[in-house]
Amino acid sequence: MGSAKAALEWHGSTLLRRVTGIVGRAVTGPVIVVRAPGQPLPALAGDIEIVEDATEGRGPLQGLAGGLAAIGDRAPVAYVSSTDVPLLHPAFVACVVGALGDDDDVVLPEVGGHRQPLAAAYRTSLLGIVEELIGEDRLKPAFVFDLCRVRRLDEAALLGDAVLARLDPALDSVQNLNEPADYRAARALPAPEVAVERFGAAAPTSGPRRATIRAWSVGDAARAVGLTLDEHVVAVLNGDRTSRDPQLPLAAGDTLAFLAGDALG
Repeated sequence: MGSAKAALEWHGSTLLRRVTGIVGRAVTGPVIVVRAPGQPLPALAGDIEIVEDATEGRGPLQGLAGGLAAIGDRAPVAYVSSTDVPLLHPAFVACVVGALGDDDDVVLPEVGGHRQPLAAAYRTSLLGIVEELIGEDRLKPAFVFDLCRVRRLDEAALLGDAVLARLDPALDSVQNLNEPADYRAARALPAPEVAVERFGAAAPTSGPRRATIRAWSVGDAARAVGLTLDEHVVAVLNGDRTSRDPQLPLAAGDTLAFLAGDALG
């Protein structure tokens, strides 16, 4: 790419900030970023945990080991994502994690004829196997799959999830950015379509209270309807998450309610 993908600008945010925000919306456990030793990272939300690879340059299995170790017993399963998937949808994460059955160790999507080990769900109990493979210099994710129970989800299986089929029918969630041209093309895409409603002091003095707009983040959406997120205005995402974070990422199908901050108290 010519520069660190994590810090690439994404409509007022960064790739890493967007992807961690999307994953955080879809899971209930901790969100962990695994970086190379000393690797600089862009600003992240305050609840994101950062750990470092035990050894630099050992590939995705080293990162997987670091992440699984950091989770420990706080969650039985982890969704693993690369940094460079700005079109990732929370519904994709939920679909993959939700497909893990009692007899599965990994849920591995297969899209466009390619396995997606960095868009997959792994039992955290696989840490020992991953560490053994690293110790043997067997660093390809395929070696993990050879040693555990894998549920494969092809495109038909993924789109059998009605919510995912409606919100990400092209499975753009796995579209990664490997070259500058990929980044420019993705950066030029229209923002997700979201529904916005304004209440109380945040409501317009004239015109409709409800609107459908395109926005990449809560801050984008607020600006589109002439609002600023501050102590006077708060956003409620999909009816259950209250935020004043302008970089909180949005995805297709989201609903946002803006209301006066004192209305919550």
